[in-house]
Amino acid sequence: MDRKHIVSALVSNHSGVLSRISGLFSRRGYNIESLTVCKTENPMYSRMTIVVSGDDYILDQIIKQLDKLHDVKKVTAIKKDEAVERELLIIKIAADINERDKAIQVADVYKAKIVDLSPNSMIFELTGETDKLDNFIDVLKDFNIIELARTGLSALHRGEKNIKSVLDYNDEKM
Repeated sequence: MDRKHIVSALVSNHSGVLSRISGLFSRRGYNIESLTVCKTENPMYSRMTIVVSGDDYILDQIIKQLDKLHDVKKVTAIKKDEAVERELLIIKIAADINERDKAIQVADVYKAKIVDLSPNSMIFELTGETDKLDNFIDVLKDFNIIELARTGLSALHRGEKNIKSVLDYNDEKM
């Protein structure tokens, strides 16, 4: 059964790393559903959060393949129930003066912020779990959605566990 998996990787922070990692996925026919990359608290490393679909075998293969790459220092799957995960959505809708009150009411329910207002459109910002963003988009379909952008999922382990504390056998790569 295919389901979404969150893969977190600590990688070297230099040019070409993203290309090599995305190339690995491409060559093996794995689809990346979302990918976020950012510099960590240590500027030598970046953190990649990759969301992929597949069964447990595919997840295991992805982790093994990533672990073989020199630039990947640590890699782990983050279980949904052990993670804090968030995504950012920016969405522009058509809304003239007569439609604004209804759009603002919808935004208030979801705790979305108005970040731009023009005579015929509004832009909202919403942060939360993927399902919350999906539902907000569905509700806004009653308006004319002009465009939207999403960051992709970012996730961290809950509690004391962190990527630096998992897979200690891999420490020699760091």
